[in-house]
Amino acid sequence: MTPLIEMKHISLRFGGNQALKDVSVNLYPGEVLGLLGHNGAGKSTLIKVLSGAYQADSGQIFVEGQEVQVKTPQDSQRYGIETIYQNLALADNLDAVANVFLGREKVRGVALDEDTMELEARNVLDRLRIRIPSLRVPVQNMSGGQRQSVAIGRAIYFKAKCLIMDEPTAALGPEETRKVGELIKALKSEGVGIFLISHDLHDVFDLSDRLTVMKNGAVVGTVNTKDVTHDDVLGMIIGGVMPKGVPSADDQAPTA
Repeated sequence: MTPLIEMKHISLRFGGNQALKDVSVNLYPGEVLGLLGHNGAGKSTLIKVLSGAYQADSGQIFVEGQEVQVKTPQDSQRYGIETIYQNLALADNLDAVANVFLGREKVRGVALDEDTMELEARNVLDRLRIRIPSLRVPVQNMSGGQRQSVAIGRAIYFKAKCLIMDEPTAALGPEETRKVGELIKALKSEGVGIFLISHDLHDVFDLSDRLTVMKNGAVVGTVNTKDVTHDDVLGMIIGGVMPKGVPSADDQAPTA
């Protein structure tokens, strides 16, 4: 299987700080890859390179086997890569429909095509089994899980092949965390590849097929989730070494 996303030998320096050191990761269609590490490990910097917020000093990015140049967030979106940051980047005073189409509104003549946008927003949320009673209330009045759903619906409507999710359940309670987990599984079933950045090992183990651990801007290793324990992964995060007897899954498609 050809990887959906390949990042090869990515390096990036900020002044005297080597933020990324020869980092290589890959993601397959319908896979969740957990990206783990302490604050400052480099995981957020890496996804900002993929999302077009930063440009690497060296390295290559491939989408479905083709090398691409990601210099801006618009480049990233054009290749089907959408990022959902922890703050969700929603306009709180606008409703769900306006947020789904924010910056990419549909028009009819010189006016916004409100009816079409509402219908299509509802269709994409229904497709993902997302239930929001009213799409016309400001998102600031929605629950954390509903807001997360609006951000995900926006990404999927614009045909995301790869979704980067940064701490998607950090501000959610147990029930809404469970619903976001169900949504991630629904996205997997549609063939969407997901980079999942989280400090919650329980979430990562429940949802990820493989885990990549970073430390000090470099990759410690990539493992199949089923091959490791929580203690193994903590050892990778803290000690920066692969657990003994655990095979590497650096370039391995997920198995059922």
